[in-house]
Amino acid sequence: MNRAGLIGFAILSIFFLMAVAPWIFAPYDPYIRFTPYAEPGTDHILGTNDMGHDILSELIYSARASLFVGFVAAILATLLGVIIGIIAGYYRGWIEDLLMGVTDIFLMIPKIPMIIIIAAFLGSGIWVLILVFGAFSWTAIARIARSKVLQIRESGFVLSARCLGFSNRFIMAREIAPNLTHIVFPKFMLLAASAMITEASISFIGLGDPSMKSWGVMLSFAFTKGGLLNGMWWWYIPPGIAISVCVMAIALIGYSREKGADIGVRG
Repeated sequence: MNRAGLIGFAILSIFFLMAVAPWIFAPYDPYIRFTPYAEPGTDHILGTNDMGHDILSELIYSARASLFVGFVAAILATLLGVIIGIIAGYYRGWIEDLLMGVTDIFLMIPKIPMIIIIAAFLGSGIWVLILVFGAFSWTAIARIARSKVLQIRESGFVLSARCLGFSNRFIMAREIAPNLTHIVFPKFMLLAASAMITEASISFIGLGDPSMKSWGVMLSFAFTKGGLLNGMWWWYIPPGIAISVCVMAIALIGYSREKGADIGVRG
């Protein structure tokens, strides 16, 4: 990992610490009520919102939901993509044609509008967003995984495993899948960043879970409860910065690993 990747890792580690143990960083419980619409001061560094909640504490506690949605949705999409890509590349023939045909269909579906439509019908739960994002975001990884499997399916270690009588399932899981890590991980990180942005976008337009504290929900409330009209920059700018910095950190890690993988391939 290069210097940019290390910087991204350090920043992301801070956000993960905030998500795992927010009470260490937050000055107050995010649900305690103080004077509403208070300006930043010594008692409340980022002021309070319309409910009187300390915005800094809310910002810190919101890291948990935003990171949870981002990485769980990315894990789901990555697993789907890797499984479909490995099966398509390993078996070839009609199985490959069928799976890649399905992949092409999903590629043509606009992801964000589809998530908005499904969220509007099924509700604004956090798991709805995760499942829908995962169901419509696996296609790129599936195509990448398939291409790599086509390269290594006739390699020596795979042929040796076949000669030893190992099952196709064993070969795909133990021999092929580990060799996809270096090309899948960068895409996984970018999927996590994309999922975080998607959650913020969905929450901002009012389709998020209002009972869940996330950066997207904070932005939504800031704009609907008078934060922008009243010039309360301390309410809507911090969550926007948090999203931007966290996504940038994830992208730095992903690009760093992707660059390392490219160097390894050329080497």
